[in-house]
Amino acid sequence: MDYFSFAGSAHCGGIDSLIVNALNHLKGLGYSPGTVANYRNTWKEFQLFVQNRIGEEAFSTDMVHQFLDSQGVSLEKAEAGLTLRQRHVRAVMRVLTEFALHGCFQLCGRRKKEVKLTTEMRNILCDYEQFCRDYLKSSIATVRIRKRDIAGFLFYLDCQSIAKVNEIRRSILSGFIFSRAHLEPAALARLLSSLRSFLRYLCIKGKLSSDIIEQLPKVRVGRDGRIPSVWKTEDVDALLSAVDRSSPVGKRDYAILLLAARLGIRASDIRTLRFEHLLWDQTRIEMRQAKSGEPLSLPLSEEIGHALIEYLRHGRPSSHYREIFLRANAPFEPLGHDNNLHYIITKYRRRANIDLPVRSRRGLHSLRHTVASRLLEAGTPLETISSIMGHLSIETTRIYTKIDVEALRSVSIDLEEVPHA
Repeated sequence: MDYFSFAGSAHCGGIDSLIVNALNHLKGLGYSPGTVANYRNTWKEFQLFVQNRIGEEAFSTDMVHQFLDSQGVSLEKAEAGLTLRQRHVRAVMRVLTEFALHGCFQLCGRRKKEVKLTTEMRNILCDYEQFCRDYLKSSIATVRIRKRDIAGFLFYLDCQSIAKVNEIRRSILSGFIFSRAHLEPAALARLLSSLRSFLRYLCIKGKLSSDIIEQLPKVRVGRDGRIPSVWKTEDVDALLSAVDRSSPVGKRDYAILLLAARLGIRASDIRTLRFEHLLWDQTRIEMRQAKSGEPLSLPLSEEIGHALIEYLRHGRPSSHYREIFLRANAPFEPLGHDNNLHYIITKYRRRANIDLPVRSRRGLHSLRHTVASRLLEAGTPLETISSIMGHLSIETTRIYTKIDVEALRSVSIDLEEVPHA
């Protein structure tokens, strides 16, 4: 959903107080002083624009449209056609618009600290996290996702002056869900699943009546509800060529991108790739997938092997960690559990000036989709593709049959090296 068009020309209150409250909200979310200052500067620039050219004091999305136009940031213009500043201005104004509509906004990946919660809310979140681990026996990844989702919900409660969880009402739930209405169906369904789990926990603890769970809507997302995003071969080549392989960070990023673009390895498995997973004498990668725990065996091609050796010899900081990929800056630790490596692909996609379709996925997972789709185009049996992708069920692999294979190019993996199921 586009926040710039969602509210039409509805007025949402005075600009001055709106900016003050939005800045306080940023601070409450744990953004650094430098980030807060950057947001403040852009919003003040917007405020001066309105005062000088429009002469109104109440905020409206029409004003945002006019301000963006004055910056050369039309909403229809593709991201690749924008300068770094223009992308920043559009993103910052989206945040202000979202705050004007809902009194809060989504957390961004660049935040430095945890969400600031009251002591009571923090204790409830910790107790719920323990409940997920001990009683529900949830996986580490599931606990991490649910903790993040519920932290956002508890912060929303604080923004609505709700001090205790037993004050949660239908209107509060509706407001929170409406504030997340721009999410894709799959993301919204996951969020509602986390919220439903948390409300059940509160009911078990006697803090809420069980009928409140029925107030949550159900979002059905079909297995084949979305066609995977696929890159053109020339765009993948341009992405890899944009990496400066002479620098340590470039050597790391190039190896990461190759693992995703040539083998379709998930970001979670790239993060957790260890020395013992690289069987050099057998030219294979053998590991257990972080998502499912199932074994995965893939060929270690000469191209990927050379990139890994370059990074290990000339780019990787000296460390006792067994994980292959480490942070490029101190402390030189393994990449964080929440790191989806999106910033890496975004950095080089912009550097290569690659203009992807507006609604396409742009993260590292889209390269995984591309590998699977090219294998399908080459006539590879679904069972083999499923094995390469590490899918638990072939039904997961069937989604790739929806793609227009005529638009695809070549296969990345030598099928002779792939173990057939």
